[in-house]
Amino acid sequence: MARSLVNVLEEKKGEKILLIDIHEIAYFTDYFILCNGTSDRMLNSLAEAVSQHLHQQYELPAKVEGMAEDGWLVVDGGDVVIHLFSPDQRDYYQLESLWAKGKVLLRLQ
Repeated sequence: MARSLVNVLEEKKGEKILLIDIHEIAYFTDYFILCNGTSDRMLNSLAEAVSQHLHQQYELPAKVEGMAEDGWLVVDGGDVVIHLFSPDQRDYYQLESLWAKGKVLLRLQ
């Protein structure tokens, strides 16, 4: 499922996509996907595409938290949590550093 979500983000032109396996260090999910969007409109589009994919392919109700205007949206897909950032917010929060003990499975520029 995580890899198919990365594909959705890549098709929608998401940037700096990172897939991290955190199942050994977190109890609430198995994977994080981090992705940049270059505008509010793009962040909303990415969130919508991921939500639709989760619903259509896995029959999962995806819950989207946050607002694109704030530069950070989170889509809860259960085993996979997708973080969609503006470049500035991603630099500010540095989730990659926070979850550095996780295993990086994929990094796309």
